[in-house]
Amino acid sequence: MKISDYRPCVGVALFNRAGLVFTGRRANKALREHVAPGHEWQMPQGGIDKDEDPLKAAFRELQEETSVTTVSLLAEAPGWLTYELPDDIAQEAWRGRYRGQRQKWFAFRFEGEESEINILSPVGGHKAEFDAWRWEKLANMPDLIIPFKRPVYEGVVSAFAHIAAL
Repeated sequence: MKISDYRPCVGVALFNRAGLVFTGRRANKALREHVAPGHEWQMPQGGIDKDEDPLKAAFRELQEETSVTTVSLLAEAPGWLTYELPDDIAQEAWRGRYRGQRQKWFAFRFEGEESEINILSPVGGHKAEFDAWRWEKLANMPDLIIPFKRPVYEGVVSAFAHIAAL
């Protein structure tokens, strides 16, 4: 692959019954592609496996990062949203194979009890992505994410504003 390629990913806006979204604070703050001071929070997201359907990837990533499975699909964002890593970070992240990510976003309604959410010991023995979580207004998410991902989060806000508690 060339550095010009984008890593295919999914993102999940997990809404509770009050219209707030799940946000997690990144556990590994040493990775510059994940956090910047004051911008450690993000919604669940992750890579799409080879030949994997994006919706199935979204369900899988949500479970791997939060242990949550009790959800219903609310919406799919139209098209794909992309971001580019700053050049110095692109050389470090993902062994320099990608210049950024191309993400397909889905909105799910959380239908379970909060006791189902387990970020510290996710199912399947996956490494914890988050060390804290909370419910947040979707409109606030662009200010919480690492700055180079902000345009993607602005697109997510636009796509799912009709679901959110603004």
